[in-house]
Amino acid sequence: MKSLLHKQPWHPTTLLMVLALWLTTAGNLPLWLTVWQLPETQGFKALTTMGSLMLILLSMVSWLLLFFVWPKWLKPAGIVFMAVVTSSSYFMLTYNVVIDASMIANVVHTDAREVRDLLSWRMLGALLLGVVLPGIWWWRQPVKAVHVKPLVVRQLGLFVLAWVMMFVFVWMSFQDLASLMRNHTTLRYMANPFNSVYAVVRLSVGQASQAAKPLLPIGEDAKLLAVPASEKDAPLIVLVVGETVRAANFGLSGYARQTTPQLNQLKAQGDLVYFSDVSSCGTSTQTSLPCMFSHLGKAAYENRDQPYEGLLDVLQRAGLAVLWIDNQSGCKGVCNRVAQYETQALKVPELCQDGECFDEIMLQELPKQLALLDPAKRAKGTVVVMHQMGSHGPAYYKRSPQAIKQFKPECQSSALQNCPVEQIVNGYDNSVLYADHFVSQTVKWLQAQTRPTALMYLSDHGESLGEKGLYLHGMPYRMAPREQKHVPMVAWLSKPMQAQRGWRMACLQDQADKPWSHDNLFHTMLDLSQVGTSLAKPELNVFAACAPGR
Repeated sequence: MKSLLHKQPWHPTTLLMVLALWLTTAGNLPLWLTVWQLPETQGFKALTTMGSLMLILLSMVSWLLLFFVWPKWLKPAGIVFMAVVTSSSYFMLTYNVVIDASMIANVVHTDAREVRDLLSWRMLGALLLGVVLPGIWWWRQPVKAVHVKPLVVRQLGLFVLAWVMMFVFVWMSFQDLASLMRNHTTLRYMANPFNSVYAVVRLSVGQASQAAKPLLPIGEDAKLLAVPASEKDAPLIVLVVGETVRAANFGLSGYARQTTPQLNQLKAQGDLVYFSDVSSCGTSTQTSLPCMFSHLGKAAYENRDQPYEGLLDVLQRAGLAVLWIDNQSGCKGVCNRVAQYETQALKVPELCQDGECFDEIMLQELPKQLALLDPAKRAKGTVVVMHQMGSHGPAYYKRSPQAIKQFKPECQSSALQNCPVEQIVNGYDNSVLYADHFVSQTVKWLQAQTRPTALMYLSDHGESLGEKGLYLHGMPYRMAPREQKHVPMVAWLSKPMQAQRGWRMACLQDQADKPWSHDNLFHTMLDLSQVGTSLAKPELNVFAACAPGR
């Protein structure tokens, strides 16, 4: 019995191989479940394919551990690996996501409110089974003291053997595995712990590379094309950055439920345009937000080797007053050089609870924050960005006040797979209904102003609500479903703004069904703000076709 409990010391390399076996099998449960269910791997074929993959992955995990983990840090390294693969497996199983650099970036920039939304008894149970219990066993195992030279020889010898075995197993099953990986690219992002290790390294190297380079200014020739004669002629433009709102559930897009009744009324009055075919730059806030404010466009932004200023810097350089109000997890660097205000610390009983405020808090604070801006700049024009909490999941039910909720019952759990799809959609649709209310209230506030006003609304990315087993967002863009990339965009112009610019709403309506994307925001906002710069590209400006004389 004592020998079964391993009271005698383990050789450190043997114990390391036990860890490798655990990481390969239990630590990769999402991968094996996915492979088992693929149409190409049924019956005996599934067993042979999984067997080949397991042997290859065991070889890879073994050489990773044999090269990097040595007796001095064997125990803590084992706990870290258990925590990494358990956390990764939990999120892959629960939300059917994959782990890549953008997902790790989301984790790094997650704030306390988002962490609280993700916590659940199911997650605690996973950590208990995957980290705490095996971790206790792991930590209590005695390890034999081994001389350095024979240990190095043995460990490096096994490292080489693991490489050889990996190549042998790959060669033996190359045809089947190559086809499998080509047809199901998500499998590449599911192999623990390599998915997390690769994502962290890639993110760290990329961020370090960007941080080491100076921020390059853009739009140094920016200037106002028309200086207002007085402050009452100075435009006030509000850009509402929606959060996690997908076009598929937006009432104006033809959704079966009317989730945008107030915006629909504004559209009927003729002053609002809904753009029905808009694509996001990314599938997460961390990616999309900086990209949509960039002059580069999606393709160039993803391949950039230098950090650049963004839209707000150009607007401010032209002489406008610029303000960012945030009710989310920050502006991801977009607003670093302009006036900014965060609502997180506010305690307004009717709008804030448990460290989180409904989006209307931004509208309530807006007049006060506008008054703090430089009067000389306000006299030339003002651009305000309001970053919503919007429909951020998985706790959709928290994103709308009781007075707004029309669709019941709602899913009250962060473990979405435990809820019926109808309840998940109810909670999400109520959050869209609240976004409609917030944007419409902002429009009403703008209508009450005595100067030319305008509003743009654009969501940063979409969301999966259980389609094909996917939840939330953040899938690699080339693999992400349309629900995560197709987003709503709205433009509203006051009568004075229409008259000042000479834009006809009928012309803008003609642009509504054309394909647009986040690439168009930079150039459209320049035109809306009457800022001229050599960066402006008329072909990417949504309003360009409606300029007077065209």
